[in-house]
Amino acid sequence: MGQTKQKSFGLAIAFIGLMFFAIGFAFGINGFLAGPLNDLYGINKSLGYLVLGLSFLPFLLFAMPATATIKKIGYQKTMALSFVFFAVSFALYAWAASLGKSGLILFYVSAFVGGIGNAFLNATANPYISVIGPIDSAAKRICVMGICNKLAYPVAIIFFTFLMSALGIGEKITEASQMVTPFFIIMGIFILLGILTLIAPLPEVTAEGESEDSEVAESGYAAGKTSIMQFPHAIMGALALFIYTGVETMSLNTASEFVGMNATLDSIKILGNSLLIWFPSFGMMLGYILGVICIPKYMSQDTALKLCSTIGAIGSLGIILFPAAAPWLLLVVAFGCSMGAPAIWPLSLKDLGKFTKTGSALLTMGIAGGAVFPPLFGLLASAYSAQVGYWLCLPCFLFILYFAVAGHKIRTK
Repeated sequence: MGQTKQKSFGLAIAFIGLMFFAIGFAFGINGFLAGPLNDLYGINKSLGYLVLGLSFLPFLLFAMPATATIKKIGYQKTMALSFVFFAVSFALYAWAASLGKSGLILFYVSAFVGGIGNAFLNATANPYISVIGPIDSAAKRICVMGICNKLAYPVAIIFFTFLMSALGIGEKITEASQMVTPFFIIMGIFILLGILTLIAPLPEVTAEGESEDSEVAESGYAAGKTSIMQFPHAIMGALALFIYTGVETMSLNTASEFVGMNATLDSIKILGNSLLIWFPSFGMMLGYILGVICIPKYMSQDTALKLCSTIGAIGSLGIILFPAAAPWLLLVVAFGCSMGAPAIWPLSLKDLGKFTKTGSALLTMGIAGGAVFPPLFGLLASAYSAQVGYWLCLPCFLFILYFAVAGHKIRTK
């Protein structure tokens, strides 16, 4: 069980939920920008999805610096620092928008800086929520965080659209300069979140055996280990998270690709095609709710991951074979993604002892999978079709299934 300076964690968990909402909000904005960029700058789908990809690349580059920062100033101040990066990112977005069509490169830079903030926030929030209580129920806590995170995706898009309407711009973005004021408003929101994080009652936490002076650190599986590379289950977990983040990002950001492929979509056009935004998020939240109810009372974390990865593989194959039903099958794929992060994080961090923070950095690097899959999907969708792009997902879910069955159990002597 994690060690903390306080006995009550309810308020701390609520604040961490706010952190996860902020992560989803930032990704939701970036996902929303992919479409307008295609229209405003006349670029292809692959370059449009590059904005989303650049939001994930910093996970690979800044995971280790984020971990070093946590060791230096602690979890809470590192979380607050992440919001500084977010604020700078949206200031750069505003600058890029003011430049019109000549600001495309700066848009990409803005997405990258926002990704740095996300890398720092993920490197703190995920291990924090994992070790603040018993490791066997960590997936339940991360499921709660996941609900906060995935609600933020559609909320971000709806909020941005509301701002545009409130400012008299309208729902259709016809030029980049229209987004300047909304970006500055969002920048102010992230500054406030950073201040709130600094004053929040967040106790510092350590994993079992993580303290250098802990007796547990000198015994058990971590005893005698000198490098994170001696923990094969953690390395495999990072790869599983890399793959999972890629397929999750696709499921949450590609629904619009399937609009109009089936006449039966008329049944949901009453509320507008924007309703499709909610389909994948609803699938993931349904999985999270079941995780909260079932783990660990009715099923273990690894069992939940086995079930969901199997469902995800079936949903991916369904999209490939029956693209007309893709909006509903995306819900199935997203449900299959739901237990990815909640189960992979604790299964990978288990028994790391004093290497927990380093293992967290390794897992955070795995989130860079979101930088790889959207552009690849864009290439396949442009060259062939959206359903062909979902061939990327099938082998990924099968690997996650392997990790759930056997990969997380691999240990060295």
